[in-house]
Amino acid sequence: MILVTGATGLVGSHLVKVLLQQGKKVRALYHSSLPPESASGAEWMKCDILDIIALEEVMKDVTHVYHCAAIVSFNPKRKQLLYQTNIEGTANIVNASLDAGIQKLVFTSSVAALGKIKTGETITEAIQWNSDNEDSEYGKTKYLAEMEVWRGIAEGLNAAIVNPGIILGSGDWHKGSVELFRTGYKEFPWYSEGVNGFVDVADVVKAMWMLMESDVQAQRFILSAENLSYKSLFTAIADGFNKKPPYKKVTPVIAAIVWRLEKVKSVFTSKDPMITKETTHSALNKVHYDNSKLFKFLPGFSYTPFNETIQRICTELKERYRLN
Repeated sequence: MILVTGATGLVGSHLVKVLLQQGKKVRALYHSSLPPESASGAEWMKCDILDIIALEEVMKDVTHVYHCAAIVSFNPKRKQLLYQTNIEGTANIVNASLDAGIQKLVFTSSVAALGKIKTGETITEAIQWNSDNEDSEYGKTKYLAEMEVWRGIAEGLNAAIVNPGIILGSGDWHKGSVELFRTGYKEFPWYSEGVNGFVDVADVVKAMWMLMESDVQAQRFILSAENLSYKSLFTAIADGFNKKPPYKKVTPVIAAIVWRLEKVKSVFTSKDPMITKETTHSALNKVHYDNSKLFKFLPGFSYTPFNETIQRICTELKERYRLN
């Protein structure tokens, strides 16, 4: 029995489908409600990972765990929820896995757990967290969540960690990184020349599955197919939807004004700001990730070409939302 936490999220939902296609027996956890497009064939169970009693129940007969559940937010108002879900929730999953004597756990972390990166640096898995940096609360919680997994490893847990870059995939385009595609479809005119690492959700799932099936343990892996500028990303998305590409460059001054206006707006609307100080910094920063370590441990692994990823996702979103 394979347990998948966060099974309705971008990574979790794609992972469940792949596991079911392989004929695996899957127990999939969701927190509040089950989306209508949820994969049939899985044993869906409602569970809050902060509830240790409920976790004891869902861990019965489980042999392998994919821990994908997390809150992704850069809204300071959600700090408490971030810390509870990402850190305490991961600690609970680790403890429950140890108690159940599972065979292996694969944890979905993030490159945000590597800390705030200086422009021009090439980042590897060996980078050391620097608590002096003004990192996002999300990044801090993912780093501390990783520490819970490492603690579990020290206590005998067989586990591996993946640190994906910005994950590209189809789904609800009002949430998470899928919003990038909605932005491109709506012909958002602004672009930045910042650089980040991007990876297809299908490749994240493939890497996690291959790590689970391998003897690799007590290792972390950056998952990033390519280091690309946001201008390149939004131009490719616009082409995929046959829309006008962005043509106005965002400067640091403009960005500073926008995130402050968004912060004020969120006070009155009680909604998460679309742009924050942290996301603005990320959009302007030029970060390059070294993805070579994974190939050394999984020589048979390969990434999907970027243009192929964009075209597939645009096609899937056109069908999902009946776009012209």
